Parts: sequence; C-alpha cells; structure tokens
Amino acid sequence: MAIVRGFIPWIVYAVIAGVNDTSWKWGAVAAVVVGVALILDNRRRGVAPDAQILEISAVVFFVVVAVIGFVVRSSDFHEYDSVFAFAWLASTAWASLGLGKPFTEGIAKQEVPREYWGTEKFKRVNQVITTAWALAFTITAVALWVVYDRNLGDTADAIVQAVGFIIPISFTKWYRSRATDADEAQAGA
Repeated sequence: MAIVRGFIPWIVYAVIAGVNDTSWKWGAVAAVVVGVALILDNRRRGVAPDAQILEISAVVFFVVVAVIGFVVRSSDFHEYDSVFAFAWLASTAWASLGLGKPFTEGIAKQEVPREYWGTEKFKRVNQVITTAWALAFTITAVALWVVYDRNLGDTADAIVQAVGFIIPISFTKWYRSRATDADEAQAGA
C-alpha cells in the first residue's frame, strides 16, 4: 500500500523519540531528513506532489517540532507529542477534504488507471477513505490525550496508536475491494 510510505517519517520519529526524554528533538530532525529524502526520491520517480501530501505535511510538522525542541528552553512538547502528531495528521486530512483534494486521491492515482481519475466514483471513493482516515486521526488524538492526561501508561499509548492506524488501513483495503468488486459485478451484468 503506497499510503504506508507517507508514514515513514512518523515511524522514524516514534522510534527515536522513544529512546529517552530528550531524544524527541533528534527524532524530529531525523524525520525531516527522511521526509525530504522521500519527497526527493518521489520526484525523481515522477510521483506527483498530490501523492506526497503526507510526506510534505510530515516535513512541515517536524520542522516545527525541531525548532520547538532546540529553541524553546523548557518544552513539555514530548509529554503530548503523539497527541500533537495525530492532531496534525487529522488537520492535514480534514484540510485536504475541505480543499476538495482528498489526500488519498493522489496516492490512489499511483495504482488506479488514468481513465478512472476523473470519474465521480473515483472521487467519491477517495472522499470516503480520506474521511475515514481523518476520523481515525481525530479520535486517536483525543484518545491519546485521555491516555496522557490520566497517566494510563505506555501500553495504553501503544495500543491506541496502533489501533489508530490499523482501523483506517483495514477500512481502506476493505472499501477499495468493495468498490472494485462492485465494478466487476457491474461489468459482468
């Protein structure tokens, strides 16, 4: 799934930020480097910018996080960093919907033949899938805030974050399969 590639900077950040209480600053720097490398590699391969919304959004987010980490003396950012990350991802997804350019549309164009890109069904499928991601990110951000606010621990944190990705990934696979099956049934009728 091409969408997973867009989350690589976030994964890099999570791994490095989890080392100790100050490693999040360097995790942000690493995420920027990885994000820029992905964008450059995508451009080299001819991937359109609309398929890189997650990578571009990640670079912007992690530049801000790095600045906070290295400029602000006493930053409690790390205490709620996952809340901010999921809130940012939710904002990215909701903004893409608000602008009429669901972030999954550019990614889907890498896998769907060009003749379908302008169809109402293609647009509708991507609106639904992006909405599912936006809802998942929003709910996950709120759930993580509760986990941190109530001091529920690392296990609850990890479970909430995992579910926050597993559900929209599963939904995306199911919904795309459902849309494809409907097309095949219609073609056979």
